[in-house]
Order: sequence, then C-alpha cells, then structure tokens
Amino acid sequence: MQTLSSTLFPCYAAGDRPTAAAVAAFLERGAGVRVFLDEGEMRPGEDLVAKARDARMADIVLVFFSRDSMPPRWARAQWEDALVHEPAAEGVRIGFVRSDDCVPPAVLKPRFELAGLPLKPLRELKRWVRHHEPRYHEPAYIPPPVPRCPGHDAGLEVLGIAIADRAGRETVESLGLAFEFVRAYRDDFDEIFVLECANRTLSALAGDLGAQLGLRLQGDLDHNLDRLRDFCSARRFLLLLADVRTADPHELIFGGRSSTLLATGGGLEPARDPLRQVQHAFTPLDPATSWTELCGLARLGRRLTQEQGRLAECYELMQEWHAAAQVHGDRKVLDESAREMVWILEGWGREEEARSLDRRRAIEFDDQMHLPF
Repeated sequence: MQTLSSTLFPCYAAGDRPTAAAVAAFLERGAGVRVFLDEGEMRPGEDLVAKARDARMADIVLVFFSRDSMPPRWARAQWEDALVHEPAAEGVRIGFVRSDDCVPPAVLKPRFELAGLPLKPLRELKRWVRHHEPRYHEPAYIPPPVPRCPGHDAGLEVLGIAIADRAGRETVESLGLAFEFVRAYRDDFDEIFVLECANRTLSALAGDLGAQLGLRLQGDLDHNLDRLRDFCSARRFLLLLADVRTADPHELIFGGRSSTLLATGGGLEPARDPLRQVQHAFTPLDPATSWTELCGLARLGRRLTQEQGRLAECYELMQEWHAAAQVHGDRKVLDESAREMVWILEGWGREEEARSLDRRRAIEFDDQMHLPF
C-alpha cells in the first residue's frame, strides 16, 4: 500500500521559476513531497500575499523572496496576516526562501538562503520539509562510535548526493564510513535499519528485516520479499547491509523511495538473539556441536520462528535439520522434521508438495514400523 505524499505549494515570481523548479525537483526526489510548481507561479496582477493565501490548500507553503517577487516597500500590516497569523491558525506550515540579495522581513522564519542553490541550505530545507512526517520508529538507528578516517568527508558527500538527496543504492568497503554516513544523514530518512549479512541466508535476512519493521512474515520467501518490497519502497527508509559477501543481500534492494547502502566490510558486534545463534549453528553446520545439542537448537529455533510467525525460516531450519538427520541416521528426527515441513507447506497452499513429502515420509516409516509377527 502506497503512503500518501505531503503537498508543497511554492509561491514565486515568474523570473524565479528556474530556482523554484530546481528546488521542487530536489524536494520531490529527497523529501517525497508533491510540489504544485505550476500553480505557484505568480501571474500578472498577483502578489506574494494573494499567492500565499491560495497556497494554504497544501500541507506546506514555501515563499520565495527575490527582487522580482517583493514590492519595493512592504509594510508589516500588508503581509503579517497572510504569512504569519492565518497559516498558524489553520495549522499550515510555512517557510521562506531568499533567492537573491533582496531584504525580506527578518522576523519571517524559518528562512533558507538559496541564492545560487548551495547544497547545504538545500538539505536544511529538505529536512525541514520532512520534519512533519513522524518517524516509523523512535529513535532512528544510532551507530556505535567509530574513529574518523582520512578522506571520509569526500566519501560522505558522494554518498549524500547518491542516496540521501534522492533514493538510490551505493556500495562502500568500510563499515566505518557507512556508520559515519548514518550519523551525518539520519535526518534524511524516516528510519534506518541495519542487517548483518555475512553468511546468513536470504530467508534469515528477510525475516530479520520483517521483525525490525514489525511485520509478521508468514509466507514463503518469495511472498515475504514481495511484502517487504511493497512496504519499504513506499517509505523513505535507509537499509544498511553490513558485511555483504554474497549476492543474496542484493535481493533486499527494494527501490522506490527507499535507499540502500551496502558495506562489504564487517565489524558489527555479534548478535545475542537466540534465533540468530540457532541459525549460526546450522548455516553452515557446525561440526563441533554434538548431535544432541544440535537437535535441541533445532527445536528451540522451531519454537521461536513459529511464535514470531517467521515460517520461511522455520521451513529452512527444518530442511537443514532433516539433512543433518540423514547423515546421522536419526529416523525419529527425519520423521519429526518432515512432519513439520508438511504442515508448513499445507499452510502455504502448496498441497502437491506437501502430499509428496508426506507420502515419502509415510513409506519410510511404515517400513520401520512393521511388527515382528
């Protein structure tokens, strides 16, 4: 489901259209607002006061001050109601842009100095525009402190242009640089989510992200990826994928309004999540873990994934446990894991696969259950 975009109405003179158009494009890319650019241009006989009153149809009003838009003499009584009192009474947010060397009323705030379209005040404007949107979670992800590295400032600026000023994807080697980017640009996103990739499977990564988002992903992997894509692409999220070693994490690049930053370097502290520890023991299979302990972990993982509705991970875990039971010749576990997989497949509506697996299970265990008389 797509989220509704906020609307912004710029008020500007015809001579300021190039500046207003550039600002509108920047805000539409990075703030996810719908800008009424054509409607905001002052026609012959109109002034800023009249245009600002028309603009209150939108969520946000942005008034462009310039030598073209401001009258030579502008008494406070002429503009105060339209630019201060009336927007406040109606709950409409209003901001101001100075696009040349004109001298607007000093009391009108916030004001953004955009003569020449410098990037820093453009970003300040974008963050002000975004500020009315509630974060998906509070607070946003705050990375651990990392020592600054020489040359990171240039890298941060490149990343800022590529994935903060607009939706996009980028890859860096240094996790430290990725964390510095999060610290510098966290206000450009509704929320930031972090996944440690390493050797984890795509099912585990999708389940982890769904849990962070508060989504209950009970479908198979393809269904879960579709749900995540629909949800994330409609929102201004940043997904930081750390320690990317394989192609699987690239399936979590959802596009839309979201941005993705991939870091090929590792360094995150090991997670203490019990489910992560179970999955770590099976992917790949840890030869140092005894079979009894491995079976205990599998049953723990089954309980955790079922409680959290993470059935794709449960199915994957049962497959891994089943394969390990074949190596150990444990027929009881083979039956137990197969029954669990049949139950999950039936819940997904994959009836033919469920019947086929159940027939194989029944044949194997019917042979075992023959009585000796």
